[in-house]
Amino acid sequence: MAPIALGAAATLLLSACGGGGGEDGGGPDAAAFDAGITEVVNADDTAGGTLRFAITTNMESTDPGNIYYGYMWNFSRLWARTLYTYAAAPGDEGREVVPDLAEGEPEVSDDGTTYTVKLKEGLKYEDGSEIVAEDVKYAIARSNFGDKALPNGPKYYKEHLDVDDYEGVYEDGADDPLDGFDAIETPDDHTLVFHLKGPFADFPYVLVQPQSAPVPADADTGERYQSSVVSSGPYRFDGEYQPGNGLKLVRNDEWDAESDPIRTALPDEITVAEGINQDEIDKRLATGELDVDLSGTGLGPARKGEVFTDESEKANVDNPENSAHYYLTVNTQVEPFDDVACRQAVQYAMDRDAVHRAWGGDAGGTPATQILPPAVPGSDPDLDLYPSKEDDNKGDVEEARKKLEECGEGDGFTANLGVRSDRPAEVAAAEAIQEGLKRAGIEVKIQQFPSDTYTNTQVGSPSFVHEKELGLNIYGWMPDWPTGYGYMSQILDGDAIKAAGNSNISELDDPEINRLLKEVVAVPDEEERNRIYAEIDEKAMEQAVIVPMVFHKAVLYRPDNVTNVFFNPSWKMYDYATLGVADGS
Repeated sequence: MAPIALGAAATLLLSACGGGGGEDGGGPDAAAFDAGITEVVNADDTAGGTLRFAITTNMESTDPGNIYYGYMWNFSRLWARTLYTYAAAPGDEGREVVPDLAEGEPEVSDDGTTYTVKLKEGLKYEDGSEIVAEDVKYAIARSNFGDKALPNGPKYYKEHLDVDDYEGVYEDGADDPLDGFDAIETPDDHTLVFHLKGPFADFPYVLVQPQSAPVPADADTGERYQSSVVSSGPYRFDGEYQPGNGLKLVRNDEWDAESDPIRTALPDEITVAEGINQDEIDKRLATGELDVDLSGTGLGPARKGEVFTDESEKANVDNPENSAHYYLTVNTQVEPFDDVACRQAVQYAMDRDAVHRAWGGDAGGTPATQILPPAVPGSDPDLDLYPSKEDDNKGDVEEARKKLEECGEGDGFTANLGVRSDRPAEVAAAEAIQEGLKRAGIEVKIQQFPSDTYTNTQVGSPSFVHEKELGLNIYGWMPDWPTGYGYMSQILDGDAIKAAGNSNISELDDPEINRLLKEVVAVPDEEERNRIYAEIDEKAMEQAVIVPMVFHKAVLYRPDNVTNVFFNPSWKMYDYATLGVADGS
């Protein structure tokens, strides 16, 4: 086997841990509880072998322009490079935005409305053709603009680029799919000029997202593109991807390691098995038949208890706070939750203590009373508008019944609750919610759906939610980037409500909250922005559209044979772009 060139990321990882890997390598022990939160575990530059992933359902999509789950933002980097990305490092260093396809930092105009990005030269796709600026522009257009734009993923470019009537690349009869899309200029093959509607302090974080991964227009097949994505990263698809059949990645010989400071590209092959039961995934991780749980959400409830009571297994575990908040949404368009008092009744009736225990107790996370996770600036840990009657976090049933009287439902009512069927912790939490609300006279019927369609065609589709009367839905949210806007805009802004792939599950459309979210991005002072984020949190809690549950802590398991393992706080899970397997096995 010819030696594989390592990017700068591998060099930095190894030097940070005391040098090379293998038996003589320095660095931390391979096994220590929580070691992967602050350092690189099993630093090793050995190339070769197969890195094996598995997931309980089908992957959301392999098209970088049509994904929103955090695990796919992380995983898709293996075949899709973006303008910018996050540094490959544990701890605070991993929060740094660094160039990927871009050759350096963006040039920003004095008024903050124009960003100029230069691409590195000589970058190629898997077929040897050059990656050019217009391919990035096309990728952004296909995922953000027009009624036929790809449904999944955020629409930050649409919200902030200075665009009026552009109908998108899939508009029928268009000779040039980019005609009229002047908010991004490409004066040459290696320059992009972004024109914003107004100053937007967080725009560099948008440039990190997978929607900036280049797509050649002549290769685009819309939502079918996921079957054969043209690679710009170190790996390419081995054959077409068909959901349910898993995925195999092999080396992309046109990838230039010297141009890529992030990806180590150590394994020869990477495989994904889809539709594997969570308990089976956990078992295979322990027996060495599997290397990584792709979802990044951690071990299931049964396995969590085992690893924390066995010191030898606990040494292979990391238990980081991952900035995720799992909560219950209350839909404002499904009766009787169109009345705020009925929504507040749910807040008071919730037994958060039971939900916390169902989620795995202290290992699973911290009980929440506000929307913003503690890791996001602007979070107010003292915000608790619906306190429990006693100091036990079990709710206030008496107050809940008063709210039911106020909204005309004094005799109680029946509500449907949506949950992801392949996530055991969510199902257990749904059952705890069911028992808690029953105390106040709210009968809950649980309806289960698979993860890969949950956020798009079921709970993420307002028409489906209305038809099935899904007034309650369990949802989880991580910040798209670590600011209040990066966390709240997609789940609280009325303008973010979409026909499919909707994340504002409550369909909150409050004029005051909408106004604050639009104005805060132009506020130059960070401290003032954070104060406004805290105000938005409180106003949303007054509307009772989100019932806080748990600020999540993942229980991540790293087998001994997996190398270069660390928790990246920006991806909120292990950094998939640096992993390898010991001795190329």
